[in-house]
Amino acid sequence: MAAQPRVSVIIPHLNEPNDLRACLAALIAQDCDIAFEIIVVDNGSKELPEFALSMVPDLRLLRELTPGPGPARNLGAAAASAPLLAFLDADCVAAPSWLAAIVSYFDERPDIDFAGGDIRIQPTNPEQLTAVEAYESIYSYRVQQYVERDGFAATGNMAARAEVFRAVGPFGGIDTMEDTAWGKRATAMGFHIGFIAGACVYTPSCRSFAELARRWDRHVAHEFGELERRPFWLMRWLAKAAVMAASPAAEIVRICRSDRVVRWRERWFALTCVSQVRLYRARRMIGLAWHGNASAMVDMWNRENR
Repeated sequence: MAAQPRVSVIIPHLNEPNDLRACLAALIAQDCDIAFEIIVVDNGSKELPEFALSMVPDLRLLRELTPGPGPARNLGAAAASAPLLAFLDADCVAAPSWLAAIVSYFDERPDIDFAGGDIRIQPTNPEQLTAVEAYESIYSYRVQQYVERDGFAATGNMAARAEVFRAVGPFGGIDTMEDTAWGKRATAMGFHIGFIAGACVYTPSCRSFAELARRWDRHVAHEFGELERRPFWLMRWLAKAAVMAASPAAEIVRICRSDRVVRWRERWFALTCVSQVRLYRARRMIGLAWHGNASAMVDMWNRENR
């Protein structure tokens, strides 16, 4: 009889078969003897990733047709049987010590209810980062900051006690920033969050500035939707756009101090890319103030490109 799993690893999937293969291979190779189950929840792929069942014989493959990673994760969490839930994106490759670090952390910290693990960029060529890779290495996954300053964890690498997840309730749909909203709801309810430095995963960078811009479109649209309901929202929104446009100069110190890139060429690339990103965001913010059509900007989990 198989041992009762200590961790349920929940992976939403949408048209990423090669990424999912690498993700599962890293889980199979975990350097520990901890019993865990893997639940892959397909979110409407053109082809169901049935190959996963041959890679991991006891893997559970489910399907959630409501668009969005939040609903997919919710279905996986509902089917999970372990006392710890570990949420992992299909394009993330877990370090060999990932699972052991999560279990050890929660065992040693009974006061912690949910936690975020480190997320790092896996460049195509570590010896020669592109501008987008250099930028994302510094800016895209500042998980420790999310945890300690903002009270949420990125769901690409997040773990929670199962009873806490059920008490907080499900992730939101595709029209929300589901990890931010869930984490802030949990902390508002009095649950405690932590950061697990040793639970590291690696994820590919965006392949182009256009792909990076689509990601920011979703963030800008959600920020607009939240601010639009507040007093003097237009004045505040335009002021925020002006600050955004002027902000790249203030990032020079952060880039110079970062340990996520090592070469001055990469630091220069990061500065040029962050300048592009901030100016793009400011332009999109001004466009929203003029047209007010935030829903058209929401990135449907890249569904149009898959």
